[in-house]
Amino acid sequence: MAEFRMPSLGADMRTGTLVAWKVKPGDHLKHGDIIADVETDKGIMEIEVFENCIVEELLLEPDTKVPVGTPMARLKLEDGVEKETIAVTDRETPSPPPAIESPTIPVPELPREERLRVSPLARKLAAELDVDLTQVKGAGADGAIHQMDVEEAAKKLQPAPKPAEKVVAPPPEAKSPEAKPTTTDFQAGMRRAIAAAMSRSNRDIPHYYLETRIDMSHALQWLEAENQKRSIKERILPVVLLIKAVAKALTDVPELNGYWIDDQLQVQEAIHIGFAISLRQGGLVTPAIHHADLKSLDELMAALRDLIERTRGGHLRSSELSDATITLTSLGDIGVEKVYGVIYPPQVALVGFGKIAEQPWAERGMLDVRPVLTATLAGDHRATDGIIGARFLQAINTHLQAVEKL
Repeated sequence: MAEFRMPSLGADMRTGTLVAWKVKPGDHLKHGDIIADVETDKGIMEIEVFENCIVEELLLEPDTKVPVGTPMARLKLEDGVEKETIAVTDRETPSPPPAIESPTIPVPELPREERLRVSPLARKLAAELDVDLTQVKGAGADGAIHQMDVEEAAKKLQPAPKPAEKVVAPPPEAKSPEAKPTTTDFQAGMRRAIAAAMSRSNRDIPHYYLETRIDMSHALQWLEAENQKRSIKERILPVVLLIKAVAKALTDVPELNGYWIDDQLQVQEAIHIGFAISLRQGGLVTPAIHHADLKSLDELMAALRDLIERTRGGHLRSSELSDATITLTSLGDIGVEKVYGVIYPPQVALVGFGKIAEQPWAERGMLDVRPVLTATLAGDHRATDGIIGARFLQAINTHLQAVEKL
């Protein structure tokens, strides 16, 4: 018998809210199957199992706030191997916290097959505004209902306002009691989560920074010729070349592909690149592109499109949030020339790319103007040093100069 516990989906995560079970007792699950939807500050995530198993018992009801490490279900392993716990990641093994009481807001029980996917914030708001959730159409993934969906439904229920006899404008510095905050609870929660992670990073990680300029002439010429052979939908974006070059460079300099845990560097064999994606409602998520070094450029392009779409649609899997072995952030599309990032623990490095801009370039005594990219590296000085970091940046440059081999 094994316990499935609330996984940690990031260094800043302390609790998650069980939104819905995707299984029932007796179900047979295989590696990678979804067992539940969990809401964190970064949205609703699909939680996977990583063993072939049978669901014995579900221990918690939906809408329960669950600390990381709390048993959520009992599973029977089908391979005959006894394990105490099954979780998304083995990088953290928190001690079981005290039991958590279920929310006191009454929620009508629905049959499992009809259970709505509703975020806890949306459910609470619906109770306050007397909105029938069964009549609300969710705009999230698989019809998930979020706060804005409830607010829109509430507007339709409100009668048209009667003209007031006299309207007195509030002082300029005051806010109307009915004015909505400019930052949603979701945004505020995400900003708090990001702030906690970055504060921990700045406090615990001794950063060092390096930068280099890369001549992108050959890479862009090759990409232009390659894209001319393709339809618009099949064309490759320049950032895909950068992702693959970073993945290849990590095979050359593996010390930057790993985690700092228990006061030691734990180099990872698999290369999962966390790619920073901005959300439309605000905030930033860095889900992982799994095995980036093994994917072709076409496969990376497809994976990137899919990841961006699912991230912004709130349809990520737990492993995509917990597996990244290094983070890549590219801000060139919004005009930033250089990026100096903060490492996301327990990772030990972050790569930043700015925009590709025409700059003077001197080579062999000749001055020219070429498309130049500035690449930066934030490294954890406990795990590596400037020599290793410099070798890594040089490896990126080398692979971009032979882009046809990527």
